[in-house]
Amino acid sequence: MFNFFVYLLNITTQATMTPLTYFLNYLLLVAFLTPSKAPFQEFQGKAYYYAKSNLQLGAFGARMSAIQKKQIQEGLKNRLEKTYILSFTKEASSYKEEVKLDAISGATDSWGANFTPGELYKNIKTKRLIQEQEFYGKQFLIHDELIPIEWIMTSEQKNIGKYTCFKAKASIPTALLSWYNFSWNETNTDEDEAPKTTTMTEVIAWYTPQIPISHGPSEFWGLPGLILEINTDTTILLCSKIVLNPDESIKLSAPKKGKQVNKSAYKEIITGKMLEMRNNRTRSRRE
Repeated sequence: MFNFFVYLLNITTQATMTPLTYFLNYLLLVAFLTPSKAPFQEFQGKAYYYAKSNLQLGAFGARMSAIQKKQIQEGLKNRLEKTYILSFTKEASSYKEEVKLDAISGATDSWGANFTPGELYKNIKTKRLIQEQEFYGKQFLIHDELIPIEWIMTSEQKNIGKYTCFKAKASIPTALLSWYNFSWNETNTDEDEAPKTTTMTEVIAWYTPQIPISHGPSEFWGLPGLILEINTDTTILLCSKIVLNPDESIKLSAPKKGKQVNKSAYKEIITGKMLEMRNNRTRSRRE
């Protein structure tokens, strides 16, 4: 048995070891060193994430001064900087925003809330998600599949807090990450316009095999360890605190209130409603 332990210790220190091999060897060591009455620890807990998004003003922003951009960014602070809580068990997780009042006005960003993600329930065993969405007072319940993410794992590593994390990369269609949002550019139906190409979002994730579950913030999942950081060209999600195996067991349940639709149907609903509102305003001005 001692020789077996030495063998495991040697293979876990090989410089050429891949992150996946590290993860599998880590589990073997845990199984060997943990008392037989509890061969594998049932990981559950809560992870707290700080999210910061860049201000996207497009062509409109190109005509603005630096001072104007700064003023707009300060006015949209509630929408650009948020905190989220990920509650997780082995198979399921719940991800929701920690809503805060504006420090000056005491108000929340009610207009922006129409185009931000609601509480998200993920089940990695069934590979399904259920997400709450409210759009101008009407409640929806989105049922769909988890995004199939093809991660490319690397040997690059860094520490986040007390956890050793490994880097992984993926390229994901942007539409799959922003289905709850709306852009007037998406309503452009000019027949002379060239065929649209699929816009991709490059994602960098940092995950830790020390918490061997495949959950992560937002719709990210599928790595051999909890994702503690996500970087895209517009957003950073960084875990600031983890509470593992609290005294009170975590029991998760999927949200149940709202009209049940899938992502594509929800996108059609909000696009149609925004076009209707614009047309109504146009008619009012003409009358």
